[in-house]
Amino acid sequence: MTRTQRAYVETYGCQMNISDGELMAGILEARGYAIADRPEDADVILVNTCAIREHAEQRVLGRVAQLKGLKTERPDLVLGVTGCMAQRMGDDLARKAPYVDLVMGPDGYRRLPDVLDRLRDGGEAEAVPPALATVASPGSRKRGPQLTVLDLDTGENYQGLEQRRTSEVAAWVPIQRGCDHRCTFCIVPYVRGPEKNRDPHEILAEVAGIAAGGVSEVTLLGQTVNSYVAGEWSFARLLEAVARVPGIRRVRFTSPHPNDLTPELVEVMAREPAVCEQLHLPAQSGNDRTLKRMVRRYTVDSFLEKVEMARRAIPDLALSTDIIVGFPGETDDEFRDTLDLMRTVRFDDAFTYKYSLRDGTPATRLPEGDFIPDAVAQARLEELIDVARGIQAEINAGEVGRVEEVLVEKGARDPGHVLGRTRRNKVVAFPGDLSWVGSYRTVVLTSTTGATFAGERITAHEAVEVGG
Repeated sequence: MTRTQRAYVETYGCQMNISDGELMAGILEARGYAIADRPEDADVILVNTCAIREHAEQRVLGRVAQLKGLKTERPDLVLGVTGCMAQRMGDDLARKAPYVDLVMGPDGYRRLPDVLDRLRDGGEAEAVPPALATVASPGSRKRGPQLTVLDLDTGENYQGLEQRRTSEVAAWVPIQRGCDHRCTFCIVPYVRGPEKNRDPHEILAEVAGIAAGGVSEVTLLGQTVNSYVAGEWSFARLLEAVARVPGIRRVRFTSPHPNDLTPELVEVMAREPAVCEQLHLPAQSGNDRTLKRMVRRYTVDSFLEKVEMARRAIPDLALSTDIIVGFPGETDDEFRDTLDLMRTVRFDDAFTYKYSLRDGTPATRLPEGDFIPDAVAQARLEELIDVARGIQAEINAGEVGRVEEVLVEKGARDPGHVLGRTRRNKVVAFPGDLSWVGSYRTVVLTSTTGATFAGERITAHEAVEVGG
């Protein structure tokens, strides 16, 4: 009797990558694979990667080199690198890491089981689908060719395939793949292709299935999620429909583009009880000249108008953002404009980055003299982080004493405590039992470290008294 093959998927990067990891696991499980919890227990190891920043790629290369040791012990082990980094580096990755059997980009996952069958059977180059390129590996190999799957499929949105969800608390629901924007710093359009939107009825059926399984929070995912359109369905219409699925108690979405934050969308956010009072709105810079060089297609003033529109409709809105410093050509005064934007908007949270050059992006063609010395960019990043954390600490200190509904996600660091999130995406640790994971508790926020809160569970009666 043939032993069941076991697969292990290890994911790095953004929420879309996490969702892709669940997708690959679901595809393999549907074809009879068992999903392993450790690489040591697997017959197939897939390292699912991100290409947004150079540091992430170096980390993955180091991890893949570590996993090479398992192949030494078990020559039949299949080691693959998938995702955005695999798409970006392509055959070059296959040459740099000849012990890797498979290099597969984000549009190849539907064919993953067939490709693994070919590798296991030692299939010849001409036996694999035309979309597969082969690269000869040095030395002798038991299984046959090393394979790269790098074609971008303009129609592939993985409709009809089910993810193997790893959380019993909340679910990622990809509604869109790829991106039609061409921000000069971003590699995504070149590794994930153009925007491809899923059928809304299939999305709603998936969300209904998630709710039927007992999960009450979903996050809609897309590279510019609010640009979603499918026939007569806008993102606002889809968000409204998802929020009304029976059993769904919380809906979030990420990451939107400021240009597509419409009055219609904000109205749905304000009107639908299930839509959380949280918005992630990437600003990237607080200077118009830098934004133009980034090809963001909005100005600081128009960004501020979007913020005002959202806060006017949702007064309790928690707002987060992405900021890049050290973009080629950024002057110190332009960086100061970004700090001014941070102080003007006062974001609840900010994800801050130092510009990282990505081969294949338009920014690489900017004049060599425009590139910012690393020490200067690092100093700007550290100053930005100080400002962002200071604002966050001030906001959170002002929220101590609030009563919040918390969805319990997992155990906290301290024994006898659990960790969860409020509707506004604030992290709270409080005394509780692991049996509470996946359920809601009413909590009063008692203190903050600046970024997270400590709390105490209270009853509904106590909540009324605290709230006055």
